[in-house]
Amino acid sequence: MVTAEDVATPSKTKQIIKKHNLVLKKSLGQNFLIDQNILGKIVSAAELGPNKGALEVGPGIGALTQQLAKLAGRVLAVEIDQRLLPILGETLEPYPHASVVHGDILKTDLPELFRQHFDGLDGVSVVANLPYYITTPIIMKLLEEKLPLENIVVMIQKEVADRMAARPGTKDYGSLSIAVQFNCEPELVTIVPRTVFVPQPNVDSAVIRLRVRKTPPVDVADVDFFFAVVQASFVQRRKTLYNNLAARFFTKENKSELETLLQSINIEPSRRGETLSMDEFARLSTALRAHGCK
Repeated sequence: MVTAEDVATPSKTKQIIKKHNLVLKKSLGQNFLIDQNILGKIVSAAELGPNKGALEVGPGIGALTQQLAKLAGRVLAVEIDQRLLPILGETLEPYPHASVVHGDILKTDLPELFRQHFDGLDGVSVVANLPYYITTPIIMKLLEEKLPLENIVVMIQKEVADRMAARPGTKDYGSLSIAVQFNCEPELVTIVPRTVFVPQPNVDSAVIRLRVRKTPPVDVADVDFFFAVVQASFVQRRKTLYNNLAARFFTKENKSELETLLQSINIEPSRRGETLSMDEFARLSTALRAHGCK
C-alpha cells in the first residue's frame, strides 16, 4: 500500500514512475511535487475540515490528493491522463472518501459534478498543482461558472501568480489582475523553487490563494461590458487610455466626445490602463454604457 508520506519524495516518485513504466508528458504539464513542506502549505491554505470538500485538478500520482484526504470530508480529483488512473487507485486506496474521475476539466460540467459529489457540505475549495499551459483558462472557468467555492488554492507559474495579485500602477497589473480580483481576494502563500519537482520545470512556481468573494468589490450594471472596457484598455499597453478606448468604442467622427466623457469622471485621457483602479474602471464602464457604447 502506498502512503501519503511515501509519494511526495524523490525516491518514491521515481519508484512509482518506474513501476508503471510511466513516460511523463510535457504536453500535459506533468511535473510531480516531491516536497512535503510545500504540500503542507498548500493544504493549510485551503482551510479544509471534515464537513468540507476539495476539488483537485490534475492529481498526477496523488501526492497532494492524499494530503487533502487527511483533512477534507470529501475529495474529488479530475485527471485527464487515463494512464494515471490505476496509480491513483493504489495511492488513494486508504481513503474511501476520495475519488477520481477521468476527464478534461475544461470540458467538464462542473455544476453537475458539484451536485453529485459535494452536496450537503459546508464549503468546497479547489486545490491543485495546475499545468502551466492552461492555468488561466481553468481559473476563469472556475470563476465564470459561479460555483459555490470558498477558496481556490493553486500552484502555478510565479509570473502568472504575480499578475493575478498585482496592484494598479505596477508592470504586472492587467486584465487578468482585474478579472481575478473582481471575483476573489488574492494572496501569495509561498514561492516554490523548480528544484522540488520531478522532472524540474524551467521556471519557478508560486502558491496563491484566491478567496472567492460573495459579491464583487465594485457595482457594475453590465459585467460583460465592464470586462470589455477593461480588455480594450489593455489592448496596447503603451498607448493611452484615450487611444485604446477610441479605437474600440468610437469612430473618427465622434471620438472627441471621449475626451469630454473621461474628464467628466475625473480620469485624465493621457493615463494608461495599468494605472486605473477597479473602481475607476467601474466608473468608466458605467459612463461609456450611458453614452451608448456597446
